[in-house]
Amino acid sequence: MASSADKARRAAPSTSTQPVPVLTDDRVPYLARLPDEAAAALVEAGPALRYPARTVVLMKGEPSSHVLLILEGWLKVTDDSPDGHEALLALRGPGDVIGESAALEGTSRSASVTALEPVRAVVVPADRFTAFLDRYPVAARQLMAVVTDRMRAADRKRLELAASGVKERLARLLLELAQYHGEPVEEGVLVRVPLTQQELAGAVGSSRESVTRLLRELRERGCISTRRQSLVVIRPEVLRRIGGSA
Repeated sequence: MASSADKARRAAPSTSTQPVPVLTDDRVPYLARLPDEAAAALVEAGPALRYPARTVVLMKGEPSSHVLLILEGWLKVTDDSPDGHEALLALRGPGDVIGESAALEGTSRSASVTALEPVRAVVVPADRFTAFLDRYPVAARQLMAVVTDRMRAADRKRLELAASGVKERLARLLLELAQYHGEPVEEGVLVRVPLTQQELAGAVGSSRESVTRLLRELRERGCISTRRQSLVVIRPEVLRRIGGSA
């Protein structure tokens, strides 16, 4: 029988040599970077808990006491933007670790994390996580690599917000979601992460009204089809032209 670590690794999105846009510079999850022994030890470092969809699992500003290792399901990392909207900073899924910086530094959470769908995650107390890193130096090095990749992703997102219009950012985001979080269906590529229109707006730094209008235009052009918290990319070549991607 496959272990939880193996299942999380298989569920994690595959990597690509293509340049990566807004949310997925860091799409090689932490668990997939670890040797088998270290991965198994981390999975066994705490109890595995389940969180219902739309549950806030980490709250910005709360004291830190643990790290979460995601085994199943997707979560969003959010913060309040200067204009009062919820900014979608990142998506985290199987194999990802979250809450590590606050736990290691003993500081409060810097952002909120919410389950987009039912999630199962290992809850690792901060002292056990520190002991794990001491025991496996390679895990500490890979954690530094993950943090560095996330910082680069944040920098690229800030550049994207400054250099592109909402329409271009939305087209690139939809392509990215299809590539890293999609599965082939008869109609096109089904995006598996259940994002609302408000959350898409938060990812591209715009209002829900603007994103709703742009999604309607893309539907009318036959580029996408949308349902409740479900989206299918039908004509990626058009999205690439809109987004200016190669």
